[in-house]
Amino acid sequence: MGRSGLAKMRSSFRDCPSHAANRGWNDKQAALGLHSIEKRFTVAALSLQQAQQTFIEQFSVSGRMTEESRRSVPGGYSRNSFNFGPHAVFVTRGEGAYIETVDGNRLLDLNNNYTVNVLGHHHPGLTSALMDAIPNGISFGNPGAQEGALARMLIERIPSVEKVQFSCSATESCMTAIRLARATTGRTRIAKFEGGYHGFSDMLQISAHPTPENGGDAAAPVAVPDSGGIPSTNTDNVLVLTQNDLAGTEALLRAHSQELSCLILELQSGAGGMVALDQEFVQMLRDITRELGIVLIFDETISLRAGYHGLQGRYGITPDLTVMGKIIGGGLPLGAVGGSAEIMNALEDGRVTISGTHHGHKLSVVAGAACLTELTEEAFTKLNGHAQRITTELNAWSQGRNSPFRIHGWGFSHLGYAYMTSPGEVVRTHRDYWRLVDGDKTQTISLELANRGYFPVHRGEMSLSLAMSDQDISGLIETLKSIVSDIESESMTKEARPIAHAV
Repeated sequence: MGRSGLAKMRSSFRDCPSHAANRGWNDKQAALGLHSIEKRFTVAALSLQQAQQTFIEQFSVSGRMTEESRRSVPGGYSRNSFNFGPHAVFVTRGEGAYIETVDGNRLLDLNNNYTVNVLGHHHPGLTSALMDAIPNGISFGNPGAQEGALARMLIERIPSVEKVQFSCSATESCMTAIRLARATTGRTRIAKFEGGYHGFSDMLQISAHPTPENGGDAAAPVAVPDSGGIPSTNTDNVLVLTQNDLAGTEALLRAHSQELSCLILELQSGAGGMVALDQEFVQMLRDITRELGIVLIFDETISLRAGYHGLQGRYGITPDLTVMGKIIGGGLPLGAVGGSAEIMNALEDGRVTISGTHHGHKLSVVAGAACLTELTEEAFTKLNGHAQRITTELNAWSQGRNSPFRIHGWGFSHLGYAYMTSPGEVVRTHRDYWRLVDGDKTQTISLELANRGYFPVHRGEMSLSLAMSDQDISGLIETLKSIVSDIESESMTKEARPIAHAV
């Protein structure tokens, strides 16, 4: 995202007075046996610096562990997305909807390993399936019945899928999808959207996080590598498009149609900022790619949790290929690509070769099948009901006080939140994060959620789990109201409160 957007992270922190980690708790907590301190005090409106300082103090053990780990692991951990402002939060265990940290805090998990843990933690059905499978062997150079069983479950659920091929991650399955598209069309170039993230491969880690300085004109975005080490030959092979730009996108696709093997997209983007594509826009993409012979790929790595038939089922639009990940492994590493038999048969007749040591790993497919078994139509109704309640209640509250705070996204159990630059603003493209999102205040909300007992995705996202109760959702809604009110206060007189969910 742009420097002014959600990814605006600070590398140094100013000294500031510490403040109550749990300001804004209401009297419901007292009824649960959490006793307040009677002393009252006045502080300035909640700032990013205050939230950072409280985070550093409240998660100090995690801070020390980060520094210690840096001696052996670059940055302290193998995923830089673990960074949560100053450093990551180290955990000791998870149970149900909650995680417990090395610092002694118990947090409602709104991250859920970046949408993976849709059942919550230590789910009995998933744990039982793994414990039954492990005594018979963990890893083989032979296929097992479990792989076909999970494939059939996905075929039954996802409208576009007739055959499935598994890998270890959605990054790999995106690479497989691109290779399939190139092999079956005889073309090389890839079209993708600005803000779309499709893994860390050289061919696709492009323009997920462009900035106002390097992104070029919205009418013809520049392909920008998101990391050093990506050759210019890869950026030259990518045509970058603007989300929800009907006329501009159609014109670019037509102009480059003879070069394009595929168009890959997220129906709702995630890592590059949460943007939901318009129904009319997606229908146009389906129509024009079919007309021009361009393979249409939906990356449903995250959005498969939108419903029993994925987000494509809710749009009612069928792509040629679908990339899947996250929830399909039940918490273990697994990716998949599925699609029409016509295209997928290229993996069988020798036109495309893909093979990896752990592809279709026994334990991953066992866990995936156990997870999908729990994800019934009723389970999705519960998940999405929680999401709709969060969106409706908080946006109505925010609108009623003319606040710039907003919950956004398509409306399923992966939600975005942002503090906009002014009330009523809506995110419709990646570039809206540059122009319309107050990065400092949004980061303040993320840090304060952690300080008050909730663990979101730091860039402004929440991923719900089936383990969450109505009471958990109520607590989240009230806590977000309290944080936003504190940010917007000229001055506040508050009671000191105990640390949220301390263990």
